[in-house]
Amino acid sequence: MFQNFDGTSDFSLSAERVEGLRRLLSEAGVDGFVVPRADEHQGEYIPASAARLEWLTGFSGSAGVAVVLSDKAAILVDGRYTLQVRDQVDLSVFSPASSIETPLSAFLETEAAGRRIAYDPWLHTIAEVEKLREVMARSGGELVALSENPIDRLWTDRPAPPKGKAFLHGDNLAGRSVDAKLGEIQAAIAVARADLTVLTDPSSIAWAFNVRGADVAHTPLMLAFAIVPVKERPRLYVDPDKLDEGVAAQLAAHADIRPPEAFEAELADLSQGGQIGLDRDLVAARLAAIVAAAGGDVVALSDPARLPRAVKNEGELAGSRAAHRRDGLAVTRFLAWLDRQAPGSTDEIGAAERLEAFRAEAGEAAGMALMDISFDTIAGAGPNGAIVHYRVNRQTNRRLGAGELFLIDSGAQYLDGTTDITRTVPVGKPDALMRTRFTQVLKGMIAISLARFPKGTRGIDIDVLARIALWKAGCDYAHGTGHGVGAFLAVHEGPQSISRRGMAVLKPGMILSNEPGYYREGAFGIRIENLVVVTEASAIAGGDMPMLGFETLTLAPIDRRLIDATLLGEEERGWLNGYHARVRETLSGDLSPEDALWLEAATRPV
Repeated sequence: MFQNFDGTSDFSLSAERVEGLRRLLSEAGVDGFVVPRADEHQGEYIPASAARLEWLTGFSGSAGVAVVLSDKAAILVDGRYTLQVRDQVDLSVFSPASSIETPLSAFLETEAAGRRIAYDPWLHTIAEVEKLREVMARSGGELVALSENPIDRLWTDRPAPPKGKAFLHGDNLAGRSVDAKLGEIQAAIAVARADLTVLTDPSSIAWAFNVRGADVAHTPLMLAFAIVPVKERPRLYVDPDKLDEGVAAQLAAHADIRPPEAFEAELADLSQGGQIGLDRDLVAARLAAIVAAAGGDVVALSDPARLPRAVKNEGELAGSRAAHRRDGLAVTRFLAWLDRQAPGSTDEIGAAERLEAFRAEAGEAAGMALMDISFDTIAGAGPNGAIVHYRVNRQTNRRLGAGELFLIDSGAQYLDGTTDITRTVPVGKPDALMRTRFTQVLKGMIAISLARFPKGTRGIDIDVLARIALWKAGCDYAHGTGHGVGAFLAVHEGPQSISRRGMAVLKPGMILSNEPGYYREGAFGIRIENLVVVTEASAIAGGDMPMLGFETLTLAPIDRRLIDATLLGEEERGWLNGYHARVRETLSGDLSPEDALWLEAATRPV
């Protein structure tokens, strides 16, 4: 199993740890400290050694920030975690707040006015620090960078940094050579009139050097830094223990391999009198300080690997389609198996384990092994399904009871692609409200699937399409409609998204999720998710301009028992029936007779 169901969150020592932190802050002459969920690479996926927020608070979500002041403490999370945070933190120590309604800058301006607030410059981006510094100055306070994170002094049993073995991702899967990718990066550096850039995002390093790793859970990343000059050879700063002889030799053909301990000093040396391109929204503030101290100038340069990485090439798209066909077989077998289980006979963990087993079998049969799951499976029965990013453990594990809904959000990492799919199924007979809300969510998912839009359209421009049916019913969901997805990389990838914050232009080749939802606290959760890829759409008769659209990659039935067909329009029914026909035609030949008969019934026209 790639997933561990042992609960790790524990807030029993939070009060003691916060008091210890306050003592160290007092010794340092500051009034508070900001603790984000972040590491030196500013990524969503962090190793255990960087889980400072969870160690201090007990909160295990993928996004959040705590602020510890001398007289109070708070933890700020977004709408995905409003339920989870109250279960995982000591509410007598930390006051939960919405990071959407009260972002960190607003919290500090009102709650820390006139105080000296400390931060670790490795754990905040350049842009974030500049904004917080302005806020603190405006409120009569001061933002203070610490040379050592005080939590690291208190965390005596902190895990060692990871040393996962790196491995190569062949050009046949990557679709482009390392030389071609580095050439594109260097061209972007030249356009910005910079002398070099620093790649700090492990996904960008993985993409640029066609290498994958095993330093964080479920995402094949090698934690490293890279300095890429506009003309000279790049330098790759990576722990040599991660590289076997063959991998080291291949990487050395494209870059000078350097120990991580040399990174800061060599960046300072290269920065002297230079123009250093840094992504202000992604790079740690510490690097800007190194450049400035060396007499260099920071040039604003968006990570030059980020957009090319998001726009998948034909090799990557072919791999993704193959991965989704394989994954669709596994999910369909799972759904057929689940439908044969009597209510109350299986539980959330059992379902997650069975789905992973089906994925492993599908990968083995196709000769493309399941490398990992792409995130911890969200398997929520009944009220657990209303917790958006619920992670089942042995303490919360719940049986799938009659009259409930079961939400399962899962994904896989294959060498040729990353998958992410959510299906919601009834256990026994669903009630009218469940069917109504499910159909409203489905209408939103179909609206995105059918969307046609001109070049230059951003995710924020179409997010409303997925919500309008719910809005008309006085409902909504507190997460984005879609996130970008990597090619055997991170299941959450930027810059593309379909959300209220989706400012990136959608371009052909970008893969995104399409996943509206509805969550009724204490009762049930609904989410339907397919992955889609932006494509050049067929011409529209009578239209004035070419349009873009989406090709759906995911192949698995959507539960007909939860659909109120009277709420669907003709075009919506046409899309659903066409999708189900495609699922049936693509998958039936590789299913057992029993499962093929189940799929035939599950995909009958609505």
